[in-house]
Amino acid sequence: MSASGEAPEILSDEPGSFAHSVLADRHPALVRRVRDAFPWGPAQHRALDALLAEITAGVIEPLGPGAHDRAEWERWGRRDGADASHSGASRSGASGSDSPGSGPSWFGTSWFEAPFLWAESYFYRRLLGALDHFTPGPWQGVDPFGPFKQAELHAPAVDGELAALDALPGRPADEQAHALLHASLWGNRADLGFRLDSGGGAPAGPQESPAPDDPRLVADDSAVLWSLLPPDASAAVHLIADNAGQELIPDLVLLDHLLHTGRAGRAALHIKPHPYYVSDATMTDVLDALRRLRRAPGYAAGIGDRLWSALTDGRLDVRAHPFFCAPLPYSAMPADLRADLSGAAVTILKGDLNYRRLVGDRHWPATDSFHDRTAHFPGAVAALRTLKSDVLVGLHPQTLTTLDHTPTPWRTTGTHALVQARP
Repeated sequence: MSASGEAPEILSDEPGSFAHSVLADRHPALVRRVRDAFPWGPAQHRALDALLAEITAGVIEPLGPGAHDRAEWERWGRRDGADASHSGASRSGASGSDSPGSGPSWFGTSWFEAPFLWAESYFYRRLLGALDHFTPGPWQGVDPFGPFKQAELHAPAVDGELAALDALPGRPADEQAHALLHASLWGNRADLGFRLDSGGGAPAGPQESPAPDDPRLVADDSAVLWSLLPPDASAAVHLIADNAGQELIPDLVLLDHLLHTGRAGRAALHIKPHPYYVSDATMTDVLDALRRLRRAPGYAAGIGDRLWSALTDGRLDVRAHPFFCAPLPYSAMPADLRADLSGAAVTILKGDLNYRRLVGDRHWPATDSFHDRTAHFPGAVAALRTLKSDVLVGLHPQTLTTLDHTPTPWRTTGTHALVQARP
């Protein structure tokens, strides 16, 4: 720990580390996979080849002079403050200043020397740029990960999960709540980027929810989370989504349950304003998931219809702040987003990236206080996450000792999960 109390930022320069494997293995594999997903033209193929050469053996290049967000990335790329707070932000931007940064930056250095969160985020920005996602023309706005998302959304495994919802109406209310919370939690294993190098694994459906003492749960603050949602229909719940498809469906089902049972009077679903990490949810993905629910047989169709109605009457709102595509921790969120989240009875953050941004992508001791690491967040917060990266806080010392004596990796393989909450 530094004199300021901050743990060192996670870098990608240690061979064998999770962060190194993402930059050295996952990103090149993704470039090759995206290359075959569409009939890109020669210009895009050249740009992909150049990006592949850069991330494997070159140095970090800045965005071109015509990039709409060049100034922001120049500022975020400064070595002396990529995670500095920008609390004066306007509604339209991810941060509060449009002037480019000065001083030493990560540009011109090896990808493996930059902070992992920054380098991973900048890779996806560069990938979208190579494919003309932001450039006026025929490819503008095309989601390069769309075919992967669609294949997952319409896979037979989703049919089984939707069919399992038919058993919910006959179960006691507390069992329904437990089942749907854990379906949303374990749905976080449905992460296309994670599957590129781990094999992933099918998420648990409502019928497969872990027992309360499941050893796969390294922390379980479910009771705290539910205590923040008294059944009086007055609460506003915010959910910051992670992945599309097979994860987004149980997230939507959970929001429907909260609205339908009166645990929440209003709900807000926060998504990405444009494609980001491989399977991150955008508005197109929300609409695709809703259609998948409404077209399913049985109880799932009714859930889809209720969600559709909740959107039209305003009880459910979808929001896409640009900050969700910034390489910054949540301690640096702009003022307008902070004000928005402060009005929630609880904000639920889904997934690994949101967790890293919530507590800080640093080498914290795993027994550090979740309460302390999230004290900056505006209001009550809960994290639902399967473990797929090194960052972790809030563990009981005995739990950590037990896990560290297990024969298989547990921090980065998606086999373990947590529910953590701070009132």
